[in-house]
Amino acid sequence: MSTSGSEADQVRREDPCRTREVLDIVGDKWSLLVVRNLSQGPRRFTELKRAIDGISQRMLTVTLRSLERDGILTRTVHNVMPPHVSYELTPMGKTLRQATAPLLEWSITHLADIDTARARYDARPNTAPG
Repeated sequence: MSTSGSEADQVRREDPCRTREVLDIVGDKWSLLVVRNLSQGPRRFTELKRAIDGISQRMLTVTLRSLERDGILTRTVHNVMPPHVSYELTPMGKTLRQATAPLLEWSITHLADIDTARARYDARPNTAPG
């Protein structure tokens, strides 16, 4: 029994294995940091670049385009002199921020613990796995 193109598209959209596509957003550090920075309101590219330590201009551009494509943020070109662009979370992007806020807070809370564990691990003598 074959399915029509629209039925096949519906089956694909409902495939639980596709959640990995969403997890790619949630698991991407730059995406989460952009979303966190936009939670306070619209920001310009340069504001985001300054606020997100370690992100390159190219990576910020790629991340913003990806989040815009996924419907997480909107890009608005302001018709002023000189023209500028701002980025803002969509309603769906705001729910992503709410969902990921506990993860970001956990990471901040446990940074020192992780540093300690890494130092302890790195100080151990090298042993073969297994």
